Amino acid sequence: MSAPALPPEPSATPRALLLVLEASSTAGSVALIANGVRVSVRPVAMGAGREDQLFPAVQALLAEAGATVQQLTGVVCGAGPGSFTSLRIAASLAKGLADGVAVPLFAVSSLLLAAADAIDALPAGPGVVHADALRGERYVLDVMFDADGRVRPTSALQRMSLEQLEVHAAGRPRLAVLSSPAPDRETRIVTPSSANLQRVVASAWSRAVSLDRWEPEYGRLAEAQVKWEASHGAPLPTHVIS
Repeated sequence: MSAPALPPEPSATPRALLLVLEASSTAGSVALIANGVRVSVRPVAMGAGREDQLFPAVQALLAEAGATVQQLTGVVCGAGPGSFTSLRIAASLAKGLADGVAVPLFAVSSLLLAAADAIDALPAGPGVVHADALRGERYVLDVMFDADGRVRPTSALQRMSLEQLEVHAAGRPRLAVLSSPAPDRETRIVTPSSANLQRVVASAWSRAVSLDRWEPEYGRLAEAQVKWEASHGAPLPTHVIS
């Protein structure tokens, strides 16, 4: 079922036909957004040990919509934070597609895509969305739910302990991505979805990023890299992770 169309934002945005990829969690997805309205979305299971299904999902999505890659006017990629490997897969695919058809690449916070999950359930006002950052910490983003049915960030991405989160989020709705160590304290469990792009304010994603320099917001180094550097007492050479 298609999502209801939202009123257009006053500023000009790159909306004609956008391919959106989101792979920060195990519940990945790809979507097509045409003129600000979701055309179609396909879920994609992500995670270690899984065969890459992101590109086949893109192919199936385009075929289902009767569209071609050449008709895209832009590619949008969920920027994390989240799974290091899955984010790299999505970013590589997004860059390859954008470069191949010479269209701009845009990046959107995966936490914003998750927060948009709660728009229909919460009144306009502030909120806090957070996700697992491993090592007893959470990725945290402050957001504002606007009266027009869109969400926007009101802080930079932060990383804090659960104890710090308790203080930080006091008095505001708490939105936990996928799961939480204390679900009874959460207002809602949310999932980042590519289908939610039209519910994120355009100013939070509509500035094109550099294909050469942009990387997702990993939040922290991959566990394998941390262990390698600890055992060798030196930074991992860049050619190993390029």
